[in-house]
Amino acid sequence: MIEFWFDFSSAYAYFAALEIEAVAARHGRSVRWRPYMLGTAFKVTGARGLSSTPLKKEYANHDWRRLARRKGVPFQLPEGHPLVALTATRAFYKVEALAPDQAGRFARSIFDRYYSTGLDTTRPDAVAALAAPLGLDPVEIAAGCAEAAIKDLARAASEEAVARGIFGSPWFFADGEPFWGHDRLPMLEDWLQRGGW
Repeated sequence: MIEFWFDFSSAYAYFAALEIEAVAARHGRSVRWRPYMLGTAFKVTGARGLSSTPLKKEYANHDWRRLARRKGVPFQLPEGHPLVALTATRAFYKVEALAPDQAGRFARSIFDRYYSTGLDTTRPDAVAALAAPLGLDPVEIAAGCAEAAIKDLARAASEEAVARGIFGSPWFFADGEPFWGHDRLPMLEDWLQRGGW
């Protein structure tokens, strides 16, 4: 199994989400999708997101668009990016609780819509609507975002991330080995191919 930790507002995580399932499949692995709130890690590290940091913001915007052109995928930052992805994270954990086999597809849908049509990840109804094509009830998913148990799951995921040393997005674990960043996917794949080094 490959653990894929991310914040939905992380553009590099979006690009990783486009590839991670194929990487895993090539090596007979599954993917465990784990959204968490990157802000929780920032409180510990004192870091700021790329979109909130002068100079880095401009470069990151350039790099994301370049990556999208290279991969031939849509890319358009929503107005107000980065939107706080807490609602989307909670919706994910509600979907995972109801239909674990659909959780990865749901997460991928959130990424796709956020970076192509400007999905408002702060609105439960907007995020939950993406559950309908998966055979799930959007009303139930939206309501789940306010459930104490789901809030606890989302909070626990962020706390677990920090406790395990995760400070960025995307982040991967393969056989306990950590890899930070979309640009580490080739290294991750080489690690899987060679059995580590």
